Amino acid sequence: MDKVVLGLSGGVDSAVSAALLKKAGYEVHGLYMDTAGEKARQDARDTAAFLGIPLTVLDIGEALEKNVCAPFAAGYLHGVTPNPCVLCNPSVKFPSLLHLADELGAKYVATGHYARAENGRLYKGMPSNDQSYMLCRLTEDTLKRVLFPLGAFEKTAVRAMAAEMGIPVAAKKDSMEICFIPDHDYAGWLARRGVQPPPGNYVWNGTAVGRHGGIHRCTVGQRVPGLFDGKKLYISAIDPDTNDVTLSENQELFKSVVIARDFSWINGAPEGEISASVRVRHTKVDTPCSAYAENGGAVISCRVPVRAPSRGQSAVLYDGDRVLGGGFIE
Repeated sequence: MDKVVLGLSGGVDSAVSAALLKKAGYEVHGLYMDTAGEKARQDARDTAAFLGIPLTVLDIGEALEKNVCAPFAAGYLHGVTPNPCVLCNPSVKFPSLLHLADELGAKYVATGHYARAENGRLYKGMPSNDQSYMLCRLTEDTLKRVLFPLGAFEKTAVRAMAAEMGIPVAAKKDSMEICFIPDHDYAGWLARRGVQPPPGNYVWNGTAVGRHGGIHRCTVGQRVPGLFDGKKLYISAIDPDTNDVTLSENQELFKSVVIARDFSWINGAPEGEISASVRVRHTKVDTPCSAYAENGGAVISCRVPVRAPSRGQSAVLYDGDRVLGGGFIE
């Protein structure tokens, strides 16, 4: 019987994943990565007890601060919009799972992500709840040891299974927040860390037309309230040096070329230019493109312009359902 270490969060997805793995004949050991307080810890304990699996509780605070929280805060100071899950998965979550797996002699690790891993390759999950975008920086070696039990299921089916199994958290709502910002108040979280950029100017056509509350409150593509000469305007650029936020009309936000730095190719960088599709944010929208590797990054030419690619977000390339890798938009 193969042993697997499963990330058990206290939610529905990881609970059903544990049940499916047990049903498939695996010896399951749960790992709760502690970030969300006593209620979530107790949910994980209750789920593990209900399923009859051992549970390890691991304080990941130090690793999370170093690899996710500090870069996240620094990003907002520099006018970028980071995605913490893309940072966390390869630097905190999966290393923690693999470390415990090695200690316990487990062949595999698993999570409740909606994606598929086969022979060191990463594939999309079902279209309605695919989470492959967030996993784009996992390595081939890691993926060879990963199981995603929910990869072939829709979320509605998973909830139905949880209810049928009588799992204690079957009715628990999905968590939509970042685990270390449970109230979704980015500005408040940054202020508590002493990160509070000052107000500055909204600039349109070289002229200051209003004031913003700090660049950390601004995201490329976001609409600015009100009308300017009867026009709707949107954030198109953020300058951390001048503290200016540049505005433009919506049609000016569309870009045909996206440059991604520090591109992580899951199964090796291609030789020459390839045809692919790209996602420039965590949506289900794939845009046909061509791409090639250059200086550790990727140059991506979109056949249809993409709206508001934002610095710090990930550009993730796909070959059909297979994830080729991801890098950070410049």
